[in-house]
Amino acid sequence: MQDKPAKKPASGRRQLTLILITATLSLGGSYLLFFASQNSSGWGTTNKGDFVNPPLTIEAIGWESENGVAVGTSGHWWLWTVAEHCAEDCAKALKNLQATHILLNREAKRVRRAFSNISGNFIPEDQPDLKVIKTKNQPVPAGIYIIDPNGNLVFHYAIATNPKDILQDLKRLLKVSQIG
Repeated sequence: MQDKPAKKPASGRRQLTLILITATLSLGGSYLLFFASQNSSGWGTTNKGDFVNPPLTIEAIGWESENGVAVGTSGHWWLWTVAEHCAEDCAKALKNLQATHILLNREAKRVRRAFSNISGNFIPEDQPDLKVIKTKNQPVPAGIYIIDPNGNLVFHYAIATNPKDILQDLKRLLKVSQIG
């Protein structure tokens, strides 16, 4: 009987080809993900508010108290309500933000609330911890703002925004923040 020829060992060429294909696919996939994330296609943000664009700080807009003294963040986060002609919606928004502040529980001590009325015809009642602020340099659009401890305006919301959305964004910011 004839002996079967011995099997040839697996060629190194096949293994090299497999390694090169794997490397090319992984490198190509990483480039694809990188450029797709640059264009924001397929990914979104989880925040409910709009980022303040262009970036603003409280120094740039000239935050000051009612008596004209410059006000800083004093190392706290701020919920700032700005209204042009404050009526029913504005009063409701202030009440909702007061409740939102309470719902922060133990994180509430890290947050302060402020109010600006551009027309000056409304003074909030039953808001003992609300600071009234004026802006001297640059007017900002009406709405609700979240301000970080460094004085940067982070998010902007409409006056009629659901307070749960603001609370969700604020809790997320407080959770990841190492300041304030």
